[in-house]
Amino acid sequence: MSLPKSPFAPSSSLPGTGELVLCLLPPGKQVLQTFTYQYPLKLIAPDPHHSGDDKHVTIAFLLTYGGGLVGGDQISLKIELQDATRLVLLTQGSTKIFKSPNRSVVSRQVLDVRVGSLAALCYLPDPTQPFAESVYEQRQTFYVEPNGSSSLLVLDWVSEGRRARGESWTLWNWNGRNEVREIDERSKGRLLLRDAVSLHQDDPGATELPGKTDNMGVFGTLIVYGPVFKELAEFLVQEFSSQPRIGAKNWAVNETSAQNEGTTHAELARQREQQDGLLWTAANVRGFVLVKFGATELDGAKRWLRELLKKEGTIEKTFGHQAFLCLR
Repeated sequence: MSLPKSPFAPSSSLPGTGELVLCLLPPGKQVLQTFTYQYPLKLIAPDPHHSGDDKHVTIAFLLTYGGGLVGGDQISLKIELQDATRLVLLTQGSTKIFKSPNRSVVSRQVLDVRVGSLAALCYLPDPTQPFAESVYEQRQTFYVEPNGSSSLLVLDWVSEGRRARGESWTLWNWNGRNEVREIDERSKGRLLLRDAVSLHQDDPGATELPGKTDNMGVFGTLIVYGPVFKELAEFLVQEFSSQPRIGAKNWAVNETSAQNEGTTHAELARQREQQDGLLWTAANVRGFVLVKFGATELDGAKRWLRELLKKEGTIEKTFGHQAFLCLR
């Protein structure tokens, strides 16, 4: 018995692929011109909301069925932010990387984002969570205008896995690469920034990955670029420069006033960072501010990053409090 023929035209998109195009219509309303996805990729977009400066902001959630990638899953998402648009790209939880049957079976996620003139992307996902014996590869490329009018904030982080099950950094391979390039219709575009992280188990007998991570439970990178995030970038560099150096006295705190008025807010924050085993650095790199951080516990990293970004205020003002979902 043959099945009835479907009245719908066959899909032209491949499994795991998706496309999101955000455009601006008069008199300043943002709409999703294109919004498509195929299993195992899923996208959700609530209604746009207004930011603190009364501009439209669109939120999109990047999801996978089952909350993660099974060995061999391939995800490819293309996003375009047309001129003067704003997008918050989030996840609804950590992206779990499930066990692969062998080292040659790779779960992969590819993200290509084009950010137009005066457009701004705020990409604050939850961390990836590689399970034991998982193999994962991630490639994220962001294209910006050559005149420097595009803005982007990108958080990329990875946690140790399921510590309660004894799976602290027991993955096989985790490779991630972030690139920022200039928009060029004729070529891949001039490379402005490349940041890569590689975590892998060595041959038997070598020092295992848990021993190399120095008890860190999460590693992360924050990339800050463009006019929208100019004040945030300056704040992060200044905040890092005010941190006491190893083996040096913190001259930023007056001992007499600390004794008379109690411990300062800055000192309390540093004490929390020390308890959380937090280490971080910030640097200017070819027009970008690049922040690298690690912490013993994921919750400690979330708390530190949330307090830092809220203290400065640009994200909440420009994109709304919903942008902090992954840091709650």
